[in-house]
Amino acid sequence: MLLVRGLYSGVLIATLFTSFTTWAQQAPATPQQGMGGIAGGIGAAPVYDSQKRPITAGGFVDSGPVVFQDVAKAAGLTGWIHRMGGTPEKKFIVETNGSGVALIDYDNDGWMDIFLLNGSTFDALDGKEEPPHSALFHNNHDGTFTNVAAKAGVTNDRWGYGVSVADYDNDGWPDIFVGNYGKNRLFHNNHDGTFTDVAAKAGVELGNWSSGSSWGDYDGDGLLDLYVSGYVHFDRDNLPIAGSKAMGYAFCQYRGIGVNCGPRGLRGEADHLFHNNGNGTFTDVTVKAGVEDKERYYGFTAIFVDINGDGKPDLVVGNDSEPNYLYVNKGDGTFEDQSYASGFALNESGREIASMGIAAGDYENSGQVDFFITDFGDDYKVLFHNDGDSSFTDVSYKAGVAQTTIPFVGWGDGFIDYDNDGWLDLFMVNGHVYPEVDQHDWGTTFAERPLLFHNVPDSRGRKFEYVPPVKDTGLAKVVSGRGLAYGDLFNDGKIDVIINPIDGPPVLLRNVNPDHHHWVEVRLVGGPKSPRDATCATVYLKANGMRMRQDNLSSGSYISSNDRTLHFGLGDATDGGTAEIYWPSGAKETVKLPDVDRIYTITEGKGITGALCGGAPCAVSSPAPATGATKVSDQ
Repeated sequence: MLLVRGLYSGVLIATLFTSFTTWAQQAPATPQQGMGGIAGGIGAAPVYDSQKRPITAGGFVDSGPVVFQDVAKAAGLTGWIHRMGGTPEKKFIVETNGSGVALIDYDNDGWMDIFLLNGSTFDALDGKEEPPHSALFHNNHDGTFTNVAAKAGVTNDRWGYGVSVADYDNDGWPDIFVGNYGKNRLFHNNHDGTFTDVAAKAGVELGNWSSGSSWGDYDGDGLLDLYVSGYVHFDRDNLPIAGSKAMGYAFCQYRGIGVNCGPRGLRGEADHLFHNNGNGTFTDVTVKAGVEDKERYYGFTAIFVDINGDGKPDLVVGNDSEPNYLYVNKGDGTFEDQSYASGFALNESGREIASMGIAAGDYENSGQVDFFITDFGDDYKVLFHNDGDSSFTDVSYKAGVAQTTIPFVGWGDGFIDYDNDGWLDLFMVNGHVYPEVDQHDWGTTFAERPLLFHNVPDSRGRKFEYVPPVKDTGLAKVVSGRGLAYGDLFNDGKIDVIINPIDGPPVLLRNVNPDHHHWVEVRLVGGPKSPRDATCATVYLKANGMRMRQDNLSSGSYISSNDRTLHFGLGDATDGGTAEIYWPSGAKETVKLPDVDRIYTITEGKGITGALCGGAPCAVSSPAPATGATKVSDQ
């Protein structure tokens, strides 16, 4: 196989093995000597389509399955533009990484709204120009959205990167945490369509550069705690310019061409775990809890999720160009670092990757949560299979997602069942970080198209089959993608995707797949001993001869936050199935879902407390109270 390693940093090192699969016409990679030690190495051979276009912006087909259509303009989203830096040259790393996006029902009307973070410019930070504003698009229930960010008080007006959504004070209304270059924001929901930034009072402002974040009740007190990943310590008084003292007088090159510097060669920004005190404030317990980022790795996406099925949220962190973190919750308020022991730190060749996005999902319906991690071009993207007992194996080539992804620089991603057949498919958005690539014949482009893989049966289990992009459809949309969030934006039982590209308008990919499969969706409300929004609850649905798993997570993809509604495809089954719910409190409940094609609200200890049909309240065919409520530890 061809295995190429690319580090998002201006550092590119590659290892060439043998054999070719998907890109059968590739020639051997050619060494490109860097200068000064910051960059240099071997790039993968260019890949072109039949019309000699780079595969990252080509490879379109005339016919085939049409899964998505971009409806952003019709939905009223394209008047908003993302900005990341003052010029297209991208001279500094703060101008390259882009921003996240969140799906949030901020007004509790049962319809998902869209929060799009914006970047900024140095002039805006210095007060020389109006800062770019973030957007909060209210869902109008008719396929259109209205930007209400100014009225809601969430324009941010700082250099925005990551976002996560959770009800941290258990008042029944979702709040928003924003990681910035500069001070962070914690937007508390005021229940009237507005938010108030309480980050300073809460003690979570930090400073410099926070990228990802995640919420989880790690100590079981019913209150959501906050983890914030730090990226690079970016010093404007000592800018990382090639050949300067800040870079150790080294050059910064990609394939022999000068590019912006970092993250390698720059000091990292520390990660933080904040314990929720229950009074609107948080205490930094990073060291006490055993999750100190001693090496100051370049952290991106973080996710609290139960990895080993013990009902306690564990923590994974994707680090750029450094080993990933995996912390297992010990149940006593501390974590054990099992990054290397679990196999999650490195890929199958024992190399760190440039981890950007993390998708969490049970793609085999085995009951275990797996992870797909996007990274830099010239390297395959990594699928970590959960082997049980907190152990993971890199199965990227075996599962069919490795070779196709090599030319692409991947960011946001997600396990989504786009055709409602009950098996999680895989979606990722892409875009290069160096505008210089458009000036060279390297078979890659700054703007890139997304990738979709269909989950199909295989003699060895399950694998992913590449879905070609049909011309003029959503999969043929060429943008420099960054943040991505997925969910049922139109309450029609189909999973849609919102993309926050760098320096452009958003892309809203509406799911138009022609299947007529059935589905059910579940929205959870925690009881007195669980967080109100049931963050980190796990639901197993027994239906259509399968046992599917979904987790209620506050973060994922690339520093983004997906729809918290749990979605299950049912194929042709007409029975809604039975949900096994493992609540954060430790309780387990079993609830029969009486009908298909419904969005159910399930409240801990009370069973089904509401249902939506086509976005409107509807009756349930028969009452379905919770049954068999027990503690997980009793099972």
